[in-house]
Amino acid sequence: MLLFSQSSSKSYSCLIKAAGALLLAGILSQCTSVPPKGDVVVSVKDQKLGIYDHGKLTKQYVISTSKFGLGDQQGSNRTPLGEHEIIAKIGKGLPAGAVLKSRRWNGEVLKPNAPGRDPIVSRILWLRGMEETNRNAFNRYIYIHGTTEENRLGKPASYGCVRMGMKDVVDLFDTVNVGAKVVITKGSLPPGEKEKPVSSELIADDGSPSLNAPSTTSSQPLEVGRVMASDAEKKRAEENEARSKAKTETDSTKPASKAKSSKSKADTKVAGRSSHKTKAKA
Repeated sequence: MLLFSQSSSKSYSCLIKAAGALLLAGILSQCTSVPPKGDVVVSVKDQKLGIYDHGKLTKQYVISTSKFGLGDQQGSNRTPLGEHEIIAKIGKGLPAGAVLKSRRWNGEVLKPNAPGRDPIVSRILWLRGMEETNRNAFNRYIYIHGTTEENRLGKPASYGCVRMGMKDVVDLFDTVNVGAKVVITKGSLPPGEKEKPVSSELIADDGSPSLNAPSTTSSQPLEVGRVMASDAEKKRAEENEARSKAKTETDSTKPASKAKSSKSKADTKVAGRSSHKTKAKA
């Protein structure tokens, strides 16, 4: 009986030591700060977006998050933190600078830093929150999208979305798939070995090599939106460009005073158009 008691005592002591070791390991792991990683990481601190492939940082871009801070409350115009997934990609095939109103191209194509304008342009990657703290992201229309205000990138300036340069967002669009994970973090971009960009000779007609999307059923997108320019929209865009070119040629032949008056009218027209926006900025 004594031998049994001593053996039981030793076993119990070993169990206590093992439990203590596991508890200590858990505490140490919580104290160690490990940056989040995903297919795409958005750093609020750095105001940068990074693309990761097998843990390596392959590309990074200057971006802009909300000037109202961080959060997921309805109507807050804040950028939600945490893990998201790309639920839809909109704008494939459109030129960089194409104006997307209500997720449709209106026929306009703007240049970077166009005066008096702040629309969504080029591409939209629609995000859906995967956590309780960002569950409103999809219904709040939180996108990664292009902006004309490229001179404001690198600092918080958006109305909740993640803004990118006109051409940068096209590159991102062609690199990641629907279903790709997007982590928005307060911290810096996770460190990684930056690789050389893929040669244009290795890029297929439908875009550059893409990251693998999650294969689980729960991560499949609810909706995939791919907006292609219709023949009517292409014709309208060509007509707008032709009118703009003709107007420029006409203005160049007018006397200086008349050209100045025409420019003033054009500025007034732009200001009038920008004041009639019906959709909240992103």
